[in-house]
Amino acid sequence: MSLVPTASQTVGPFFSIGLGRLCNENIFASEVAEERIAIEGRVIDGNGVPVPDAVLEIWQADAQGVYPSDGGGGELLRVAAGFRGFGRVATNEHGQFRFVSIKPGCVKNHEGRQQAPHLLISILMRGLLTRLVTRIYFPDEPRNANDLMLGLVPVERRNTLIAKAVDRAAGLFEWNVILQGPDETVFFEW
Repeated sequence: MSLVPTASQTVGPFFSIGLGRLCNENIFASEVAEERIAIEGRVIDGNGVPVPDAVLEIWQADAQGVYPSDGGGGELLRVAAGFRGFGRVATNEHGQFRFVSIKPGCVKNHEGRQQAPHLLISILMRGLLTRLVTRIYFPDEPRNANDLMLGLVPVERRNTLIAKAVDRAAGLFEWNVILQGPDETVFFEW
């Protein structure tokens, strides 16, 4: 007798089927006048092979450091006209992704301390039973030195959380997700 895993015991690759229509690489509407950024990168597995069916969810504050929140009536409040604060992008067959947003402002943590500007990232993909959670920080940001979360990460691993400026004038950054190995991206317990 051969045992076959049931659907509750397997994971994906269903993302392109179920989440493709929900992907949106623009986290803001065109009328938002804040500093634009674009983040490009790849999701790569432990063998250096691109992951073609990952989904990245992006959560972020607006330029004033305010997250859109539920106003109690189940409706998402827009903190700036046209700003969503959330986006979802899928990787292509080469493991590449791209999204466009505005540079977030500094957010206060639960203790009231200012955090460096950052994006919250969740990664979903085949073979994962729970999402991976990480952050993207910006290079040459003075507040990085005092950010509580970055301070928890060993100095030699912080570079996995900081995007690289490709074309600063155009607001283009590169940030890659390495799932395993010596250059593995720092992931946080959720």
